[in-house]
Amino acid sequence: MNIQDLIEEVIGREGGYSNHPSDPGGETMWGITKRVAVANGYSGPMRNLPRSTAADIYYREYAVKPGFAAVAAINAAVGFELFDSGVNVGVARPPLWFQEWLNAFNMRGKHYADIKEDGSIGPVTLTAFKAFLQRRGVAGAKVMVAALNSDQAAHYKRITRANEKNEDFTYGWIANRVAA
Repeated sequence: MNIQDLIEEVIGREGGYSNHPSDPGGETMWGITKRVAVANGYSGPMRNLPRSTAADIYYREYAVKPGFAAVAAINAAVGFELFDSGVNVGVARPPLWFQEWLNAFNMRGKHYADIKEDGSIGPVTLTAFKAFLQRRGVAGAKVMVAALNSDQAAHYKRITRANEKNEDFTYGWIANRVAA
């Protein structure tokens, strides 16, 4: 599975137009908020946002810029988990979760050196991920996805407890993002 396949899967899951009163993101089309669409040069009504424009935004803003496409090139499952999480919770949190787990899984530096937990996926993070996979293999990738999902679920619980309007979405987030 490549990054374009991942984008199409997310667009399919996100669906068309939405403007739920409890959603702080406001108007969305294909899962792209109006704020993000405008920041990427779109000026029309959100209902008319072309699917291809949404796919371009996902590729640039949610796959390439945060480094998730580079992770997906190494392991599609982990790359998809980071990408999908970034779409739903923002692209700042998942890279940090990923780095924290890489450090937690390195056996106190015996398998590979600790990396800086700065939320920036670059060559050092990618090298650590390759070392992790070399040591842990396919099973390691599954464990990494589960670990990232645990952070995502905890995030949803935290924001729901802070704002009960999020209860409108919590079950769906867990069902469609964490348990999917």
